[in-house]
Amino acid sequence: MNFREVFLHSQALEGMTLSMILEAPNDEEVSLLLEIFGLCLTGGKEIHTATMSSILNLAKAFSSYEDEVLAKREELLQYAQGAIAGLKQNADIARIDFEVSNIRQNLDGMRPQQLSSDGDIKSSEATTLATAEDLKAACAQIQLCSRLEALLLKKKYLNNGDAPEIHAQKVDKLKILSESLVSSASKAETRIADHRGQKEEALNFRVTKTSEVSQLEKELAAEVEALEKQRDKLEAELKKVNTSLASAHARLHIAREERDQFDEASNQLLLHLKIKEDELSRSIASYRAEADVCNSFINFLEGTWVFHASYTEQKEKQVNDELERYEDYFVSLAVRLLSAYKDELGPSITSIRKLVENLKESDMAGDVSNDNTEEVNKRKNLEEEYLNLEAKVFSIRTCLCVSIIIYG
Repeated sequence: MNFREVFLHSQALEGMTLSMILEAPNDEEVSLLLEIFGLCLTGGKEIHTATMSSILNLAKAFSSYEDEVLAKREELLQYAQGAIAGLKQNADIARIDFEVSNIRQNLDGMRPQQLSSDGDIKSSEATTLATAEDLKAACAQIQLCSRLEALLLKKKYLNNGDAPEIHAQKVDKLKILSESLVSSASKAETRIADHRGQKEEALNFRVTKTSEVSQLEKELAAEVEALEKQRDKLEAELKKVNTSLASAHARLHIAREERDQFDEASNQLLLHLKIKEDELSRSIASYRAEADVCNSFINFLEGTWVFHASYTEQKEKQVNDELERYEDYFVSLAVRLLSAYKDELGPSITSIRKLVENLKESDMAGDVSNDNTEEVNKRKNLEEEYLNLEAKVFSIRTCLCVSIIIYG
């Protein structure tokens, strides 16, 4: 296993991507990450550039995302990590492609060999050896084809990243969070509008009350001034004037205290409304920032999923084409082998029948004269030829059974 395969099996690329999202990269880091994408991600340069653009958008959205309301930063980063993992190249697929290429070269260099059919009984032993070698080569071809089919099926089911169901669940969850945050922001804006109406009503009431108190204050001050003049002019009525003066002072004091109390209560109410408005404004900013982040992650996940789905579709189409091509190759090879076995076994069986008849005749002749050396030698030759043909038939039958088992 080389460094690239170790790098692909690790989560180093996902970690680099998350660091770029948490802190926006500079131009040099962007260029370096694009080179790494070219070595580690599926797709072409356009897909890598689009993925990098999505990562920069996520980094921009994350820069204004500080307060968590519904969505969690860690969960969003895990979604981005899963999306990048789905776009990574699979080192196992590369090894499978290499082995498939070698098998193809071997199959292209090999051609099914026709089994020779020689009716000459004297060369039966050499013919048996040639047939065994041909059958061994055919068995090797079938084993290569079986191995090729197993590798292509393994490649078909190798897949990185999330399943379609998990991807849909993530996108649906982010959409629900985004809609909830937008709804919360709208409700907060409505509450701010209500508070502003209450504030306006309080200010209007304060202005009206202040005007009334000021008018009352002016009237009482005028009355005090008139009474003081009457005190100087009317010494005889001093007691009455002093009483009226004390009463006017008391009422003036009470009116001023009421005004001060009202002003203090009004200020407290305005301060409370101002604090509530500031809190709601901060909440709106947080809602909108988190909604923007969620929308960015939705666009990123959907974009990467399109690339991932396109790559998976291409891979499945390629594997299906390869399987269809080599299925026809298997059938053709089996037909040729069975035809060759038929052509080979026909003359052998005929020869065996003739040998059996000759042996029977030899047995009948042997009963007549057991001391005839020529007849004994002839019988031995017939027995040897019979054994050779029997071994040849048995070898062809064994290879045929092996071929049927392997192909089946």
